[in-house]
Amino acid sequence: MIFFPFVLSNVSTAVYQRQSLFLVYLCSFFLFFQLFSPNLLARLEGRSSLKNLEPCLFAEEGSPVHGDVIEFHGPEGTGKTEMLYHLIARCIMPKSGGGLEVEVMFIDTDYHFDMLRVVTILENRMAQRTEEMIKQCLGRLFLVNCNSSTQLLLTLYSLETMFCTHPSLCLLILDSISAFYWIDRSNGGESLNLQEMNLKKCANFLEKLVREHHLALFATTQTLMQKSTNSAESFFPLKLQHETDTDYRPYLCKSWQQMVTHRIFFSKQCSSDNSKGFTVISCPLKRNHVVKRSFSVAECGVQF
Repeated sequence: MIFFPFVLSNVSTAVYQRQSLFLVYLCSFFLFFQLFSPNLLARLEGRSSLKNLEPCLFAEEGSPVHGDVIEFHGPEGTGKTEMLYHLIARCIMPKSGGGLEVEVMFIDTDYHFDMLRVVTILENRMAQRTEEMIKQCLGRLFLVNCNSSTQLLLTLYSLETMFCTHPSLCLLILDSISAFYWIDRSNGGESLNLQEMNLKKCANFLEKLVREHHLALFATTQTLMQKSTNSAESFFPLKLQHETDTDYRPYLCKSWQQMVTHRIFFSKQCSSDNSKGFTVISCPLKRNHVVKRSFSVAECGVQF
């Protein structure tokens, strides 16, 4: 597990900017040699398949594939982060224990990541839950914290070398990409371009990382906007079933909207015995095919 030094926020703006610029140059220097390495293509082609990550979560068989960008959308408290923990556990557990045994990069912008919760899920799912086995699993998880869209952009720049040198690093998770929406909107004043500038750059670079390094990206977004009566007609040329089932209104920049390949809507549900559960509506955006499933959250994690 890696904690990058630039997550600290108690330095002056000028010093932070100089250090950040130096970090970008340094990463670019090492990246130059990595890109011209004869083994680069072999490393990229060696990315493990994620098609068995969680079949219940996708409307299409064999998803996700390298290059997919999956957005988890829903109000707070609808199980999005728990689902991410579920996917993390599936990835970092050994193949002998039913996992994929691949590495995961988790970018935490909400400072809500709960390492103890991940450990609890691992302990409940692994037959051999020795301390050494748990450490080996956690060694496949890399964690980064960001507290602004500018810091997120610099972080993404610095990570490219890592994706080049870690062929088993297959999954990138961003929780959440909408965390700085109101801050950026305030800082940008009345200019929409200034409001969206950092997020647009982040989205464009994320698309580059996913495409060039054969990754799958999962990102969460909060329900910040309520859907108006004619929002479906405004944002979608064809009204799909999932639009009438979910209260969804896009609010992030077009660069992000255009790169998403799957959108999964999360909501709460209450059963007849008053026990709480959750619902997901999975929508591949290139096909008019929707799957709706229910899940609950127990000590061992997500259960479909």
